[in-house]
Amino acid sequence: MPSLPRHPDPDPSRRQAEVERRGMLDHGDVTALRALLTADPASATAGLENWRDHPLGASPLGYVAMLRYDTATNRWRDVPGAANLARELLAAGAPVDGDQPPPVETPLITAASYGDAAVALVLIEAGADLEARAAADSGGVPGGTALLHAAVFGMTDVVDLLVRAGARVPDDVLAAAAGTLTTAPADEGTRLLALMMAAHHQRLTVLDVLLDAGTPVDAVEPVWGRQALRLAAREGRPDAVRHLLARGADPTLRDDEGRDSLALCRQGRAEYEDPSAHDEVERLLLAALAARG
Repeated sequence: MPSLPRHPDPDPSRRQAEVERRGMLDHGDVTALRALLTADPASATAGLENWRDHPLGASPLGYVAMLRYDTATNRWRDVPGAANLARELLAAGAPVDGDQPPPVETPLITAASYGDAAVALVLIEAGADLEARAAADSGGVPGGTALLHAAVFGMTDVVDLLVRAGARVPDDVLAAAAGTLTTAPADEGTRLLALMMAAHHQRLTVLDVLLDAGTPVDAVEPVWGRQALRLAAREGRPDAVRHLLARGADPTLRDDEGRDSLALCRQGRAEYEDPSAHDEVERLLLAALAARG
């Protein structure tokens, strides 16, 4: 259940209408939303404001693009009806790239950040700007495109969708995320960033390209202090974990906070409604640790 508005409207009927509108979006109630938009077309663009769990506000379309993260439980989930909600809002006049002046990030960037490939597809089909960039002071990846957001946040389905739609892949690090990197970069720092992207997105061929070129499998990249096996374990990437272990990754290595890959896997699992990927990662790590004696 969403948090109530922080500063309730003095008009109880308006407050109730806002609660009902958000409830339609939260529950994927396309029929109710269509009726609302028919009666009040302005509801397609009027921002959701003053909610405790969304203090910066959101456009209805931007809000739908972030539904995969449940702020009530702090967990990731699948929301099958979100794409249909997006279609209704667009049909009622919601601007596909957000309001003018430009928003902090477009709905497509939001969908990329939150990993909703179905909503992203609806936006792309409606003509969303693939190369639009977030504002320099945005809270995600400042100045980043939708592809960069999807890559950084590990949203592989959206990465694949954007690349198929024609989004530019401008550098080796994003090529690693997209699975198109065929030659290891000469620069060591770039190789390490590419290794993290390949692990995060389970690009096993790219992992081999980088490791065969001499990139240390247990190296820690200096920008965010990530290590490939720990990252893959934390994010629930069983194929990458299996591959890295086979390539000699050490599951006993710990980060600066004393957490090994198994601890990070268990920590990450708590953030997902479906724990199955993390369960598989845990089995792989336990077997690897048992084999070490």
